[in-house]
Amino acid sequence: MTERRDPMSPDGQVNPIDTDYKVGQDNIIVNVGPLGLDIHNRVFAISGLAVVAFVILTLAFQNHVEPLFSGLRGWLTTHLDWFFISAGNVFVLVCLGLAVSPLGKVRLGGTEAKPDYSYLGWFSMLFAAGMGIGLMFFGVSEPLSHFGSAFGGTVVEDGVRTDWAPLGAAAGDAEAATRLAMAATIYHWALHPWAIYAILALGLALFSFNKGLPLTVRSVFYPLLGERVWGWPGHIIDILAVFATLFGLATSLGFGAAQASAGLNYLFDVPLGNTTQVVLVIAITAIALVSVVAGLDAGVKRLSQINMVLAVVLLLFVVAVGPTLAILTGFFSNLGAYLQNLPALANPIGRDDANFSQGWTAFYWAWWISWSPFVGMFIARVSRGRTVREFIVSVLIVPSLACVMWMTVFGETAISQLVRDGYEAAAGAALPLQLFTMLDALPLASITSFVAIVLVVVFFVTSSDSGSLVIDVISAGGKVDAPMPQRVFWCTFEGLVAVALILGGGLVALQAMAVSTGLPFTIVLLMSAVAVIKGLASEPRTG
Repeated sequence: MTERRDPMSPDGQVNPIDTDYKVGQDNIIVNVGPLGLDIHNRVFAISGLAVVAFVILTLAFQNHVEPLFSGLRGWLTTHLDWFFISAGNVFVLVCLGLAVSPLGKVRLGGTEAKPDYSYLGWFSMLFAAGMGIGLMFFGVSEPLSHFGSAFGGTVVEDGVRTDWAPLGAAAGDAEAATRLAMAATIYHWALHPWAIYAILALGLALFSFNKGLPLTVRSVFYPLLGERVWGWPGHIIDILAVFATLFGLATSLGFGAAQASAGLNYLFDVPLGNTTQVVLVIAITAIALVSVVAGLDAGVKRLSQINMVLAVVLLLFVVAVGPTLAILTGFFSNLGAYLQNLPALANPIGRDDANFSQGWTAFYWAWWISWSPFVGMFIARVSRGRTVREFIVSVLIVPSLACVMWMTVFGETAISQLVRDGYEAAAGAALPLQLFTMLDALPLASITSFVAIVLVVVFFVTSSDSGSLVIDVISAGGKVDAPMPQRVFWCTFEGLVAVALILGGGLVALQAMAVSTGLPFTIVLLMSAVAVIKGLASEPRTG
């Protein structure tokens, strides 16, 4: 064991990895006047050129690529749903096992390390970066969708179920359909996605803060690959991480643009369609560029805290003016329904509800996995000073409960409007519009709808901002202070990829690329779980 005290080293005892590799040793440094580049010669070149080519080809053949994207998504979720669902279960079990094991006493950054951020600032950044746009888009639409399909019961044609209900449905029973709908929704937004994020985040933090390796995905694999992580095996891992992050983010940005467009149409009659969504992506990407230039503390942290305040205000407003008693009691009953149905929902084989498990769950898991390099590295960068147990409880349990509350407030309100009030507008609206039609039945609809649009936009900005920072670190060989033009490049191309996919097939194209990049990265994550356990086993523990 060693104890190192200089400002750039861990605080207290750690067990660093002895390697001759220096951060940035394979980088190419170019200076053009006041501007400069400091890029990993292979990772940046391959991933950057591939992304540019993808954008150009998709825009050039946008009328021909939609069937390709649709077929790709369908094949992957139909044939590999068992793989995605099984992997999600593994990540949850590993996280919970680490939290209760003696390895939970390892402190990220050394035995004497102190947290860089308060709990409030930390949770704000976790929530805004990890779930923001998705919660806004699906908070009303997913519970309503599952309720409608569950209430309608199962439909069998030619011996095959064709309905989209989770598990065995709840035909004609509104109460049972509500509980099943909320359980299915919470399943997609609680433990499993946050476990996916936590595995990679923990590995990145451990091998950077404790082991002294670059803050890049390849470093996590040192226990498995040794010095080969600095060669082509490591290059491939980092390139896959860039692709997964970029296309996972593009999917979320596409959802955000669709919802912001629907909200603007609802409030101000702004025309719907691809043109509006493309303009929104370009405008919000421009705002994200400003935040990127401002940096992590001034940009992402401040925007995240603003968004947390707005989100809490909107949530409390809906609790106060909506079906308050149903919401408050629903939180606990929904949590109970989730735990009761969790084994069946998480079962990867022998499912009758193929449309649900393939069309919903397999897509979600691939999407979360494609987000994991981005969210994982972001969480790692802001989690120094936490013990592994504190890290897992905070990253896994606290955000999960926050998601349960969010889905309960908005989902219960929308279902209550339909069942108790006979208000069918939200259930009958297009998915991006359902949040606004739900709010329309409550007081101050114009104000709350405008707040919802602002939330979508700011979540959009924080995701793009922090995503470009993360991709820049990976493509710069682990350097966290790379020149600004690189961040501008990645932020710009995040927006361009979203634009290309919107024009080349809309949400189907976005989902197809998230699943496609999520597949190889699932294998990377499963391997990283083994590496994390091996890395933690060699570290000194506190207390």
